Amino acid sequence: MRLRRLIALAAAVVAWPAASANAAGLEDPGAQWLPRSDGATWVYQWGNTAFSPPRAERYTVTSRTGTAFRVAWEEFNLRPDESPANGFADFRHTDAGLINTNFQSTPVPPQFPILCGTAARCSNTLAGTLFEVMWGTRSPVLAEPLVAGTSWNSVGGTTNDVTAANRYRGVVDVSVPAFPAPVKAAKIESVITQAGALGDPFGSGLRTVWWVYGVGPVKVLFQHTSGETSYATLQQTNLAPIAPPSDANLMPLTLGAESTFRWRNSRHMKRWSEQRLTVAASANSTSRINVLDTDGPIDVNASYLFSNRLGGLTNVTTRMRRAETSSRLPALGPASGPEGRARFVTPLDLMTYGFNPVFPSYAVDGQTWRSSRESRDFAVYGVTGSSSVLGKRTVRVPAGRYRDAIAIRSRLRQSNHAFGSGTRTMYFAPGVGLVKITFRHSDGSTSTVEKTG
Repeated sequence: MRLRRLIALAAAVVAWPAASANAAGLEDPGAQWLPRSDGATWVYQWGNTAFSPPRAERYTVTSRTGTAFRVAWEEFNLRPDESPANGFADFRHTDAGLINTNFQSTPVPPQFPILCGTAARCSNTLAGTLFEVMWGTRSPVLAEPLVAGTSWNSVGGTTNDVTAANRYRGVVDVSVPAFPAPVKAAKIESVITQAGALGDPFGSGLRTVWWVYGVGPVKVLFQHTSGETSYATLQQTNLAPIAPPSDANLMPLTLGAESTFRWRNSRHMKRWSEQRLTVAASANSTSRINVLDTDGPIDVNASYLFSNRLGGLTNVTTRMRRAETSSRLPALGPASGPEGRARFVTPLDLMTYGFNPVFPSYAVDGQTWRSSRESRDFAVYGVTGSSSVLGKRTVRVPAGRYRDAIAIRSRLRQSNHAFGSGTRTMYFAPGVGLVKITFRHSDGSTSTVEKTG
């Protein structure tokens, strides 16, 4: 029997309850990699080995609306003949991370290299702590969720003429004058490129920024291609470090990564369907997974697009190129749309069925979220229910034994369709991804997914 093409199992962006958004932390001004807390202040010392001796700057959050906020700064402790540089930068906490929307400052110091194609009206500058942090990384400044393996590309400069390839290197201990005792910091390395500017060797190089959760950047080291070094360290702040969220990556989507799975149903498809999953494309925490059958009753060729944001792992869209089987798998709900009824075809169908997100960005034991009646999932399938994080479990599958797999349980209900209803438990191993699914359907059958390699 030929299967109808599978309709996309998830909305591009699903509005989900505040409880899950709270877990992401967007609404908490202080629980951020760069807090927007009212009156937050930072004092930095910055400099450059060739163009500026150490100078002091004071930064202050001067206003905020929603997740948008402004940080203003001014130099101090200068000689009587020196005028303090000053300015501001506007930021916003978004589902994709911290972005800079605008900045303004006094003129660039004349001794610094010209970081534009012409000298006239050039506002590109690396003279200051935030300028060092934002150079090449205005959108986003810092990508989230910040989990193991996170990398992203970004742009910066006043006309976005600077590019950066950024990579999260894990949590390390760091000491600065503001925190003499070591504190935990996320280490971000950026390979920065500027081409076409009069001083582009200075505008390129390797930059490392150490970010402390609840505080912001505490240290910056920029090794310029031209040989100089820019630096900045946090001297004082009225903020206190917060333990960073777990950086466990529950679904690594590394370009080129391959894995194999098998799945079956105890009543409707007793023979295993074996399939290979390949990450065929990946950029800025959005990835495409291709699925092909290798053995069993299902002949399938499909693609799934996933986005990993602070809102959680979301199935953006699904494309079913081919799906044929001799098994009598029940349809999921009434016929809907030009492709007719949908059925489970791959392990990813069983993982994404119901509602987004598949799991939260920083999964915490006991965390729950529910389906939304405004979502596309509900419009297509009429599926309602809730999901919760059960915590760590030990799981055995053909691919091996996973001691710290995170269990996610979903209770799903599809009106008048027992096969589309039931209890699904999924297991995700940090650094590995999905390893097992057990879906106990309300019709009495059980679907089982296992990682085999």
